[in-house]
Amino acid sequence: MNPVRCARLLASLFGCGFIPLAPGTAASVVAVILGGGLLWLSPWILGFGCVLAGAGGVWAVRRLDAPADPGWVVIDELTGQWVTLLAIPLLGLPALGWRGLLAAFLLFRLFDIAKPGPVGWADRRKDAWGVMGDDIIAGALAALVIVALGWSWPGFLR
Repeated sequence: MNPVRCARLLASLFGCGFIPLAPGTAASVVAVILGGGLLWLSPWILGFGCVLAGAGGVWAVRRLDAPADPGWVVIDELTGQWVTLLAIPLLGLPALGWRGLLAAFLLFRLFDIAKPGPVGWADRRKDAWGVMGDDIIAGALAALVIVALGWSWPGFLR
């Protein structure tokens, strides 16, 4: 397969990025479903998936030589959402607890859209590291909130 075509397929999360309405949110829904399954198998598998998705995303965005973060590039949403989901096993929660998955989804989308502090800084880079980095940082911030919620309000995320 042509490397540019392969990069486009990966960057769009196998076409998810071409959904006409809210492709980032659609990709995040797909990421929660896939990530929940990987988490159910093992948190280590999800962590390994994060690394692969992040590295693959940087490769794909560089290969495409996109001038900024085109809306159809959603591999970054998958990676950031999976980073958020990694907070769930830190709390000893069941991998498929619906409240934990919903909170992970909503918090990640909030940080990804609002772009506070370091998320906005990474977003302004306008290179492959910025495209991927803002979502990874948003995922890490959302994960911190998940952990804080879990510690301060035991049972809420189950």
